[in-house]
Formats: sequence, C-alpha cells, structure tokens
Amino acid sequence: MTEVTSPTARTDAQQSAGAAASSAASTTESRARWRVADVVALYELPLNDLLFRAQQVHREHFDPNAVQLSTLLSIKTGGCEEDCAYCPQSVHYDTGVKADKLMEIDSVLAAARAAKENGASRFCMGAAWRNPKDRHLEPIKEMIRGVKAMGLETCVTLGMLEPHQAKDLADAGLDYYNHNLDTSPEFYGQIISTRTYQDRIDTLERVRDAGINVCCGGIVGLGESRRERAGLIAQLANMDPYPESVPINNLVQVEGTPLTGTEALDPFEFVRTIAIARITMPRAMVRLSAGREQMDDALQAMCFFAGANSIFYGDQLLTTSNPQAEADRKLLARLGMHAEAAQQMPRDASGCEHGCDGPTMHN
Repeated sequence: MTEVTSPTARTDAQQSAGAAASSAASTTESRARWRVADVVALYELPLNDLLFRAQQVHREHFDPNAVQLSTLLSIKTGGCEEDCAYCPQSVHYDTGVKADKLMEIDSVLAAARAAKENGASRFCMGAAWRNPKDRHLEPIKEMIRGVKAMGLETCVTLGMLEPHQAKDLADAGLDYYNHNLDTSPEFYGQIISTRTYQDRIDTLERVRDAGINVCCGGIVGLGESRRERAGLIAQLANMDPYPESVPINNLVQVEGTPLTGTEALDPFEFVRTIAIARITMPRAMVRLSAGREQMDDALQAMCFFAGANSIFYGDQLLTTSNPQAEADRKLLARLGMHAEAAQQMPRDASGCEHGCDGPTMHN
C-alpha cells in the first residue's frame, strides 16, 4: 500500500514547499499527519510544479483518464433547521425553496433506474434534516435496498446520526455516508452556529464504527483565507483513515443566503485545492461537486489534470443546477477520457485493488 508523508518544515518558504510536494510523491507504510503549514506550503508552489506532483500521485493510484459518475437526488428538500450560511434549504433564509415531504419509495427507485440507464454507477440521496428521526430511516432503508438491487452503489446524506442509526443504515447495505466538514475549525463559526465542528466529527466516527465508507469534504469560496482552506484540507487528510471520497464544492451563491455577494474564488485557487486534496489523500476519490455549472470546459479539464476523478452527473444537485449529462459526455470525449462503469479502485504497486468513493453535496 502506498501512502504519503507530511513534509518537514524548513526556514525557507520555497524549500518547504518543494519538500512538501516531493514528500507527497514518496511512499511509506506509515501515515503521518499534515500540519496546516505544510498544506499552505503546497498552495505556495508554482502552479505547474503543484500540478506535476498531483499528476504523479494520481497516476500512481488511478487510471488518469477515468472519471466516476454519480447522480444525486434530493429525496427531501427544504425546511432544514440548520443555519448554514451557504444553504438555500435553511428555514432561516428566504430563498424561494419550499419544504417538501420525503419522496415516495417508488419515485426514488424510478429516478435511480433512470440514472443507471444514463450511465451513472452510484446513486446518492440527500435529505434536508438536522438529524433524522428513527421513523424517517424505515423508508430510506427500503430505498437503499432497492437501489442496490439495481447494481448501483448507494450513498445518503441525512444530517447527524446516532450510533444505532448508523448501524441501521449499515444493516440495510448502505455503501457510503456523506457528511462534510464544510470548512476549517477556525472559520467554521462564521458559517454555521446550529451545529458544532465536533458534532460533525462525532457523526463521521459513528459512520466509521458502523462499517460504512465515509464521503467527507468541504466548500471553498466562502470568504475564507488560503490558510483556512489549508486548514480544511489538513483536517480531512489527518483523519485516520482519510475519507474514501472527498467532494470539493465551489460555493454556489444563492440569493437570500448570507453569503450572497461574497467575492468569487480565483479559479486557479480552486484548481490548487483539487491538486492538494489529491496529494494529501492519494487513494481518495476527489469529486468535483457544486459549482461545476459555473466552470467552463477548460477549468474542468484543469481540475481533472489536478487529480479530480469523480463528478456529479445529471441536470440537478440538491437545489442548484449541474452541467447536463450530454454536455458532460461530450467534454469527456473531447478530453479522451471515459466514465468508469463500475467502482474505480485505487491500485497499489503490487496490482492489488482497494478503496472506494462516495457522494458529496452541501450538507
């Protein structure tokens, strides 16, 4: 198994950055922790050097021309009690999103069937809850079983979970659970007040303990500093193990949310974030998630080169639009890339395949 070590600090910033990137391509059996300063050093590399290192790491573990496709369905929209400053589903903001009841099982399965026919290999279901009640899980477990029976991988995001709820989902056969950290611990308080950072960590630990794969990433472009972006990546990379799937969202500003009018993130900074996620979490699936509708083809191509190997595929995320499936197929064809029909598994030097992926969304 190939792993990545955290670089040793040096007094000269450029030497430190070079050491960080070189260390990222090295192999060792031990898992070292990434300091925030180490991740900042990666951000400070010349872009060409950073992309070169990320591509080295990516090719060591994955087919560089393969992209995993997931389709996301909002099975319960709006009415969320949380006050996440980016989210149009919060009851705290007037965004025009109306609260709906949980979808009927048959309707969800019909959507999953259509997603598979359209080429997706994973079906992701999101519900706008702070934390689900036990009674909510009964129909969701039926959805999970039905989607799995079609040969699709399953993922859900339902908010915070209690230990017994995570076990119930595992018993139903759930493959992945999405629960994002959103941002760094230092910046978190400016984005949400109704759920603590530790609440998120606790849910992720309960998911792990239940034997479910973890999908966990965050959102950039919230108004955070580069160091705070680095803090998010360090938090993710220092999980033991780090998430099997790492969704990187670029903020989609929705009128009515507090983050409307936030200065847009520089596109190259977003590409850097993708590359650093790849370097620090070499065997994770790194997914382009929210914000792809605002990216042109050239920027998406740069993200693939930086190590992104998963996308949400379809016309809609939870409440925001997404590049249409036909446009995605044309883009992949122009780039000489192809969709993974089944789960893309990281490879170690011996040829053994292991690892996994999962969905992402603003939750």
